[in-house]
Amino acid sequence: MRAWLKAAAGPALKRETLSLWAIILKRGCRLTEQAIKIDEIKKRAKKAAAGRQVLIVAAAKQQDSTAVRAAICAGIEDVGENRVQELSAKYDEGAYKGARLHFIGRLQSNKINALLGKVFLIHSVDSLKLLEQISQRAIRRQIVQDVLLQVNIGNEDSKGGFKPDEMHDICKIAGRFSCVKVRGLMAIPPVLTEEGGNCRYFHSMRELFIDIEAKQYDNIDMEFLSMGMSMDFEDAIAAGANIVRVGSAIFGARS
Repeated sequence: MRAWLKAAAGPALKRETLSLWAIILKRGCRLTEQAIKIDEIKKRAKKAAAGRQVLIVAAAKQQDSTAVRAAICAGIEDVGENRVQELSAKYDEGAYKGARLHFIGRLQSNKINALLGKVFLIHSVDSLKLLEQISQRAIRRQIVQDVLLQVNIGNEDSKGGFKPDEMHDICKIAGRFSCVKVRGLMAIPPVLTEEGGNCRYFHSMRELFIDIEAKQYDNIDMEFLSMGMSMDFEDAIAAGANIVRVGSAIFGARS
């Protein structure tokens, strides 16, 4: 028996791993090292959330369908994809069965139709033009697509998204589109190496989120604040995030 499995079965961890065992038994899966990792991530997220509910989205970029299915079997309930082509291929293979699907990458207008009706949330709406195009396609399909508005919180030229100081004007316009529902904000802060370096950006996003929520714009619901990844999801949750996008901590580093 491997060392990590011995530790999981030991009496000191028996009570803490009951929820993990319940998931494994319910889904008819084997206890794996990945399942242990996912359970630990959930515990860390729960501690940082201090009683709030948090969605852990497994960022599955460059992971095959087998890896995605294994993560779902091990307790993942939400999966995120960065590329429409990759999402479509895995969708056709049944990779996401048992989980909600999110789109978390940059979206081109010619790929919108491939997402509608498949994804729970599009996290990366970074322009009014894109929002309008999603609305138009959703009208034709007679569905309502939920989205998040992407904020360029670090004002970086290399990243898309709305500027923080224009968000109130954007929300006034965004609420006019039919068949698309804004349900919150998403941000990808600058890549910083020092521990806790992004906390100021996370707190700025939380303040913006609260400010927009207080205005009660038509057709705008501030339900979700999506920010934080494998290296900083606890800081993001502590600052107010209720969706985090975790990839390498679940699947390992991409080759």
